[in-house]
Amino acid sequence: MHAIKVATYNIRKAVGTDRRRDPARIIEVLREIDADIVALQEADRRFGNRMSALPHHMLFEQSDYVPVEIGGRPQSIGWHGNALLVRKGTEVRHSEIVPLPTLEPRGAVLAEIIIHGRSLRIIGTHLDLSGLWRRRQIRALLARLDGATHHLPTVLMGDFNQWSDRGALSEFAFHHHRLVKTPPSFHSTRPVARLDRIIVSHDIDVESCGAHDSALTKRASDHLPLWASLNIA
Repeated sequence: MHAIKVATYNIRKAVGTDRRRDPARIIEVLREIDADIVALQEADRRFGNRMSALPHHMLFEQSDYVPVEIGGRPQSIGWHGNALLVRKGTEVRHSEIVPLPTLEPRGAVLAEIIIHGRSLRIIGTHLDLSGLWRRRQIRALLARLDGATHHLPTVLMGDFNQWSDRGALSEFAFHHHRLVKTPPSFHSTRPVARLDRIIVSHDIDVESCGAHDSALTKRASDHLPLWASLNIA
């Protein structure tokens, strides 16, 4: 069985801890991680036409990835900063924006793909700072999964803005999902908070996981990327 490597990374609009905007540095981090699927947060600029922080031509020319098309703004690669990247040649059978209740510009993106002969559903998201709204958003994500017309092994990844496994995050257990035991990822120079998460359905085995901590990731963003190697029955 071929393991599938997934990763989640809040790239902070490609602005590093040195306050420099450097999309080439983010692409180099993606090469270091070498995942099959990547969920990005803060992938687009906040204002104006929400232009992608990673120029399309750089992704196509300097990486092995393409963004999953979800029908957002023309110059964006995602929705409210959430984007999914897959290796070139990956079959994307379905993609969509998942609306979330919110006061801030938040959202989620979903894709159903075929990879290494396996079907997989991926959701990337960035949840609210408010515990009340975060719980509502998690329930909206779970409602989308509960309402799916067919079951697929599912991975949810992103910046959940919550330190504890308790509270709103505990709701995933009641819907046959579990939190992968990934290490702290924030702040990248001295990780103490588990804001970023990878969550899987119970039909996925986690082979290994971790935070990608390198000299480059300490400069590229204030979050470290998280990764997990998964086996799908």
